[in-house]
Amino acid sequence: MAGRSKPSEGRVSSRSRSGGGTFTRAELADGLRAVGIAPGDVVFTHVSLDGLGQPAGCKTSDDAAALVLGALRDVVGARGTILVPTYTFSFCRQQPFDVQRTPTQGGPWSPSATILEYVRRQSGAIRSRDPIHSVVGIGPRAAELLHDVPPTCFGKGSVFDRLRRAGGKVCTLGLGLHEGTFLHHVEETVGVPFRFKKMFSGTIRSGEAQGRTGWVYFVRLLDERSEPNEHSIEKLARSKGVCRAAPVGRGEVLAVETQPYFDLIAGAIARDPWVTARGPAADPVELEAARVCDKIPEIRLPRDATAEQIVDALWRLPRNIVSEAYDVALRALATQLPMQIHEYPTGTEAWTWIVPEKWTCHEAYVETMDGRRLFAYADNPLHVVSYSLPFDGVVSRETLLAHLYVHPILRDAVPFQFKYYDRDWGMCCAARQREQLTDDQYRVVIRTDFSYGTLKVGEAVLPGESPETIVLCAHLCHPGMFNDDLSGVVVGLEVMRQLQRRARRRYTYRLVIVPETIGSVAYLADQAALIPHMKGGIFLEMLGLDNPHALQLSFEGNAEIDECCSLTLARKDPYAWTAPFRGIIGNDERQYNAPGVRVPMLSLSRVLRMSHPQWPYPEYHSSADVPTPRSFDRLRESRDLVLAMLDALEDNAVLHNLYSGEVFCSRYGIQLDYWNNRQGYDSLFDIMYMIDGTRSIAQIARTCDLGFEAVRDTAAELARHGLVRMEPTQRAP
Repeated sequence: MAGRSKPSEGRVSSRSRSGGGTFTRAELADGLRAVGIAPGDVVFTHVSLDGLGQPAGCKTSDDAAALVLGALRDVVGARGTILVPTYTFSFCRQQPFDVQRTPTQGGPWSPSATILEYVRRQSGAIRSRDPIHSVVGIGPRAAELLHDVPPTCFGKGSVFDRLRRAGGKVCTLGLGLHEGTFLHHVEETVGVPFRFKKMFSGTIRSGEAQGRTGWVYFVRLLDERSEPNEHSIEKLARSKGVCRAAPVGRGEVLAVETQPYFDLIAGAIARDPWVTARGPAADPVELEAARVCDKIPEIRLPRDATAEQIVDALWRLPRNIVSEAYDVALRALATQLPMQIHEYPTGTEAWTWIVPEKWTCHEAYVETMDGRRLFAYADNPLHVVSYSLPFDGVVSRETLLAHLYVHPILRDAVPFQFKYYDRDWGMCCAARQREQLTDDQYRVVIRTDFSYGTLKVGEAVLPGESPETIVLCAHLCHPGMFNDDLSGVVVGLEVMRQLQRRARRRYTYRLVIVPETIGSVAYLADQAALIPHMKGGIFLEMLGLDNPHALQLSFEGNAEIDECCSLTLARKDPYAWTAPFRGIIGNDERQYNAPGVRVPMLSLSRVLRMSHPQWPYPEYHSSADVPTPRSFDRLRESRDLVLAMLDALEDNAVLHNLYSGEVFCSRYGIQLDYWNNRQGYDSLFDIMYMIDGTRSIAQIARTCDLGFEAVRDTAAELARHGLVRMEPTQRAP
């Protein structure tokens, strides 16, 4: 499993002495007392009989385990609490974790593993529900330390965090201090460059209850330089008197108090972030890139590339959420507008989300047992599940079908499937192709790598007279498809180009190009200071289709941008339709409208209605989602529509009456051109009666069932005669 820390319980301490030394229960107890273990202590214990020696008089592994546990109990007494690790790495292995039944999987060092299992089976023992690094405890404080732990191995609220806050101690028997997992708690808390947070998911069972959940594990890079430094911290701890040592058997007993030990390690890391790793220091992204060796040629677009040129260059790329192809596509787009590329490293926490690893597929295929290749990633990137785990083996037809996906509507199209957080292996093919799989066995090869990388968000900014910002957002992360999602990117880019040519812009505009969902979350979490200045936005997607436009309103549905866009849509596309938030399709507008953000973000698409049997459109998430010559006419229509929506927002204003009573129009010669503003001509007095300083142009247009331009032009005529003052609208506090 990529990035997984290798269990180390049972490795021989670097301080072990040669020979076949034995020890008694009393000698071990004396050694524990010598290093400061006392009655009432909370002690987290790691054991290696290979390092410590043979317990005297023990004929079975249970006898040895009983002797070690007995010595610990002799020292801490009835008021003391003993904790031992009971690693299972269940979620890392894609296995369920049963709190009561899953045995410790600490490695091939069975004598020490047996001790951990012996403690786990003790009457009254309590086990944490951590499906990777579970801990078992015996004693009065075990429940306090182990119950209801949050979903993290080493982070805030974990057993190791609680141990430190409880004033506990770490004691290693026959092992060096670096073998203690408490070290990873310090590394995660203060941060080190060679480890990162990774979420695993699976099922946890406890008694009769079970449920799926995620769990965060602070894993290391797979480069040998990230392996633990076997001596530096222990040497420092000994020299500073933080670590105490006593000889037992052929090895040593070591002990530290967790808070002084934490402070010592944290200080050392502050001076040298690689101090707890083998090193030497290196850029983790470069290390992983060298390991994975995934290079895609750069794409060079001409200056002011047309929509056709951009689409032709980028749509076939395997643009997964964190991938080399996504990066190549974003860098190509950055040549078309001044663009800043924000980078968020793997493992970065963005609110409640975690940035995933970079994913690289080198090769994937299914073939018959005689070597006839049936379908492959080389033919189409959709043939492998995005973020599939690696796999290489012969499987039965039933197993293959359980991991093989087809499109629900199109029988000849390859579907787009992904497993970003719920990890498994998988392949995809056309339904007709699956029906032809009649052999008993097949060979499946999926060569993929998970590596430390950076999620990238492109941001192009056009400053305006006001810092109030309108956001155009689109995502770029759907491999080998056009409408979902490259069409929205191209429309956003074209809109920004048109806005860039304008001499005056009332608002500041931002085009944000993201990997779906996680990209918007990472960007908003990082740029939280901008959120109060975001007046609203439009998410752009699926705009190359032949369907009418569909406008999904913001969460509240009554913001100024809702009014302006709805009025414009009704005039520009008579067949278009609108629906409330989440009434058309869900995408990154959700992140802007979400609690704690509440930026009124609409979405504009050309999808079918939810009641349609082929919603959102037949080719959705499939290899059939390709550009056609008609697609570019649709993109230009959508570009013009978005510009008209933004024009309405730019021109919207609160109308203040500078008159009292009904206006004597003949005195001012107020005459509206019937042919240029027929709605205004017919509704002049309706409009004038609504002007009192409490309503905007858009609000009056909505109330009077008029077009935005009709009210705007009527107000402009009244303002020309000094009868109306037009005041720019402000975002509601």
